[in-house]
Amino acid sequence: MTALHEPVSSEATNGPRLEAPPAAGERDPATAEPLTVAGIRAAITPILTRLAATAKHREETRDYAFADVRALAEAGIALTGIPAHEGGAGGSLRDVTEVIIEIARADSNIAQALRSSFLTAEQVVARPDRPQRDRTLARLRARDLFAGTANERTGGASGRINATARPDGADWIVNGEKYYSTGGLYAAWFSTQARADDDTVVRFTVPLDRDGIERLDDFDAVGQRLTASGTTRFTEVRVRADEVTELGTPEPDNPWTGAFAQLYLAAVQAGVAARALDDAVWYVREKARPIKHSTATASVDDPYVRQTVGEIAARAQAARAVVLLAAETLAGVHGLTGDALRAAGAAASVHVAQAGVIAIESALAAAELLFDVGGGSITSRDLGYDRHWRNARTTANHNPRQWKSAVAGAYHLTGEEPPTTGLF
Repeated sequence: MTALHEPVSSEATNGPRLEAPPAAGERDPATAEPLTVAGIRAAITPILTRLAATAKHREETRDYAFADVRALAEAGIALTGIPAHEGGAGGSLRDVTEVIIEIARADSNIAQALRSSFLTAEQVVARPDRPQRDRTLARLRARDLFAGTANERTGGASGRINATARPDGADWIVNGEKYYSTGGLYAAWFSTQARADDDTVVRFTVPLDRDGIERLDDFDAVGQRLTASGTTRFTEVRVRADEVTELGTPEPDNPWTGAFAQLYLAAVQAGVAARALDDAVWYVREKARPIKHSTATASVDDPYVRQTVGEIAARAQAARAVVLLAAETLAGVHGLTGDALRAAGAAASVHVAQAGVIAIESALAAAELLFDVGGGSITSRDLGYDRHWRNARTTANHNPRQWKSAVAGAYHLTGEEPPTTGLF
């Protein structure tokens, strides 16, 4: 993809704020044109160009990119890693990660909002025993988008589930609120969990247009403001018996199922770093003026500007490299069973954590260095370059990098397995 910079209007490509995402109908994989990774990437390139061009303006006006997100879904992004014989493009985990980085490079808000959809697809690939796998695969082929979270603002440090589920015949009635419902305004399906009176955890996936479900646009972080990560409220919501995916807490051979979720966050950081480089290059070429005592007549010739752009490029390259290497390592877990799966899962999870540390630090550094390629003018709100640091900072706060480093150190020093929650 070529370097990205920004015109200002999004009205031509996106509908009104909070419009309902269009429903997608099921496609017959036998008659649909086969997907390829190259075809998906070619199809999304003009969409990403539009998203990159409107990112700043959409953040300022809180204008959600419903039309362009639907276009990305229709291009089959979530099917990038689904096997070809199941209606996907048959791409590797590295292919999937490269697509995520490019989306984040255009607009890290959009990449974050699509996280649950990519996570759902990866679970379909990685877990042949996944509950309701065929049903989920059909929804992915229909180009439906997914959201979901277990998080509650009342959950406490241990993650206690306060949403309740009471039996009603074979069904359940759910009440409660879930926060960080990333991508919820774009999605058709929502996966979460609630707790029954006997302490059983009820996990389920329901359509977001179900009576009693309310989506609130109340996410108020300093960055990643348009990830649709606010509250999803359940008021007497009926969950049918066949919508329950699991009862209780499963114990899979590989308990580190959150590794891809962490890899995804690192890929978003790599995209932010890449965008900081794009904007640095564009600004120096198109807008910057040499400082008064510079010996250069153009900023592109100023040795200190060149050094700074080189540093930004190095940070962006480092983030991308560690993330893609981690993707290849994580892919090696697929297909293993038993003790081999557990050992490989733990090692891959640590590898992803280490990649996350470098990706976070690289993105934060690249976003800060961007301001060193210009003078006071580069801080103009009209450019909106502060959002790169704000977005990287907000994404980093999902899971503190100190925990990632500590978990990796313990593993290397004593062989201690990483936490199974994935939240490190």
